[in-house]
Amino acid sequence: MGTVTTADPHASFLADKGAKVFVAGHRGLVGSAILRRLLSLGFTNVVVRTHAELDLTRQSDVEAFFAAELPRYVVLAAAKVGGIHANSTFPADFIAANLQIQTNVVDAALKCGSVRKLLFLGSSCIYPKFAPQPIPENSLLSGPLEPTNEWYAIAKIAGIKMCQAYRIQHGFDAISAMPTNLYGPQDNFHPENSHVLPALIRRFHEAKASNAAEVVVWGTGSPLREFLHVDDLADAVIFLMDQYSGLEHVNVGSGSEVTIKELAELVKEVVGFQGKLVWDSSKPDGTPRKLMDSSKILEMGWKPKVPLKEGLVETYKWYVENVISAKK
Repeated sequence: MGTVTTADPHASFLADKGAKVFVAGHRGLVGSAILRRLLSLGFTNVVVRTHAELDLTRQSDVEAFFAAELPRYVVLAAAKVGGIHANSTFPADFIAANLQIQTNVVDAALKCGSVRKLLFLGSSCIYPKFAPQPIPENSLLSGPLEPTNEWYAIAKIAGIKMCQAYRIQHGFDAISAMPTNLYGPQDNFHPENSHVLPALIRRFHEAKASNAAEVVVWGTGSPLREFLHVDDLADAVIFLMDQYSGLEHVNVGSGSEVTIKELAELVKEVVGFQGKLVWDSSKPDGTPRKLMDSSKILEMGWKPKVPLKEGLVETYKWYVENVISAKK
């Protein structure tokens, strides 16, 4: 399942900056970073649509959009996402909406005849709950999934397999990238369904604002996690669009791990909370380690650039300027 190398008479992606590029999901954490990166690189014909303008779950609307716009490249960053609570409460919504979005976009991209390349974005949750660490690409479908988000994961696995099937049957250049835990501007800081890093930023900020004596965090702080700044992922997406046309999906991670305890201490420092950090060891820790094996993309020549602390400082600044100031 290595790289498929065929002689391509067309210009490379990075040499084709006047071509029409459709970024699906441009308002989310990932899509907004990809849009920023494309514009900063000098791409002059990037097409976006809000959900109100184009509902990607409606097949006829998606087909009409592709027939009218005829993009040359597609980055599929649109998805219905949420935390454990949302996934367990609305499983039907998560599996149905994501299957619809992927199926409609990939199929319309093939049928319209203008699309040279499509990149589908997945998630590290596609891997089995007890996958080997670090997690290589070939551990996909080698064991049972984490039950709390299997609805989302099944849809994302179907997206990978759809890209592979369209390549095999139709010769369609559809590739897939699987990022690790992401953070950065435009992240979701919702109190109930945000991920661990934005949740910590929010809690330390609120504790600082109310002069609280302490912040209590669940568990022992011992689990190891990997984080990648979303701007690094955007860079990897551009790199893969330019350099990769293989059947197998590609992991995109930072390759560096941090304990939840180290992460909490770092967020506490960045936010400037002066109180105590207390660990509630009666609460569960979750998976002890979750690290992606990103050697495949690293060997191709891509590498992450944003150090965790620098990325946290920037993310906290964005949170204060956009989330906190919006409430005032």
